[in-house]
Amino acid sequence: MVFGWQFTFAQTLPKTVSLEEALVYGEQNNRNVQKASMEIQKAYKDKWSTIAIGLPQISASANYQNFIELPTSLIPAQFFGGNEGEFAEVQFGTPQTMAAGITVEQLIFDGSYIVGLEASKIFLLISENIFEKTLLEIRKNIVNTYSSVLLAGENIQFLEKNKENLSKNLKELTQLFRNGFEEEESVEQLRLTLSSVEIQLRYVKNLEQITLKMLKLLMGFPTDSPLLLSDTLEKLTNESLFKIEVLKDLNLSNNIDVKIAKNNLLAETLLYRYERSKGLPRLSAFLNGNYTGNSETFSFTQSGQNWFGAALFGINLKIPVFSSLRRSALSQKAKITVSQAETDLTETQERVFVEVQAAKNEYQLAVENYFTNKENLALAGRIEQKNQTKYFEGIASSFELREAQLQLYSAQNNYLRSIQDVIQKKLYLETLLNTAQ
Repeated sequence: MVFGWQFTFAQTLPKTVSLEEALVYGEQNNRNVQKASMEIQKAYKDKWSTIAIGLPQISASANYQNFIELPTSLIPAQFFGGNEGEFAEVQFGTPQTMAAGITVEQLIFDGSYIVGLEASKIFLLISENIFEKTLLEIRKNIVNTYSSVLLAGENIQFLEKNKENLSKNLKELTQLFRNGFEEEESVEQLRLTLSSVEIQLRYVKNLEQITLKMLKLLMGFPTDSPLLLSDTLEKLTNESLFKIEVLKDLNLSNNIDVKIAKNNLLAETLLYRYERSKGLPRLSAFLNGNYTGNSETFSFTQSGQNWFGAALFGINLKIPVFSSLRRSALSQKAKITVSQAETDLTETQERVFVEVQAAKNEYQLAVENYFTNKENLALAGRIEQKNQTKYFEGIASSFELREAQLQLYSAQNNYLRSIQDVIQKKLYLETLLNTAQ
């Protein structure tokens, strides 16, 4: 199902994507996600290969021999009426021999096999955990990059508006200077400001295109194909962006790092049991049947060829007795590894708990900064407009106008950064809690 959906997109690339569509596309086509998915498929194959060890094993064999010269055996001549102490040269058998048979083997008991079955399930869970972690990171990066493209577009609008206002002011100021009503320094100062805004505008336009290519790369979308974003910054900064519920009694079992640490502890515990199981006996049974044909010439394909059958049933019992303390050393080593995994789990749980508390605090601060910067932007806009009016009325100086303009530009940058900060902090908190929607 996954690969079929991917094939459809490969044939008809979307021209525009919303954030949700970008996430869905990235979940299916991002290369890291695809590789993590392949690891799950490999883990499934490992699981079934382990199961197959305990199922009947059937093998067939065929053997053809053609003696260029039959081996000679020496037999005491007295058996044939000869003198004692002498030997007769005798050749047995036929020059050509063919044998074919089937062997069926069945494992009856093996402690390491039982542990291996459980371990294969845990390793599959670990692969699924890694896939989930990869998916969470890709989703977080896509949202961050998608919003960065929109923020770059919003910044371009700010800069173009600033450029338009500065160009208009420069034109009016140049006319006043030519008429002798303004100093040349004021004109040059305004030109410097305009030049700085134009440089920044070119930079942000290039940055927008580069960030869009980064988004395509994260999505697994061809970077040279056109793609437009249908969502707006206003849609992303809706009420839900500034609300997130974090329970006082945190349940961190859903955190992906905690999941991985728990499954790693289970895996190491099973490896310890596996080392101990090597001291248990191994019991297996086998059934073998074969037919043998002999001939002076190659007549095995003829209907008159005689075949002689044989069948055998047996049981193998292998009991480990003494390994020069090797098994004991390996078991003790595995036990130490289990203790390390327990320590890692405890450390991961405590670390994630602290990270959630810190992330919650950072998110709340980012939300407060956003609303503050939003108010500051509106205030800086009004101040700049008032100073512009005062300047052309001769009430304010060019220095005061420039200060108001720089204050407005700073407020614009702070506003855009605060939006990005809220998005990043919320994403990080949701990723820790594994509650991202």
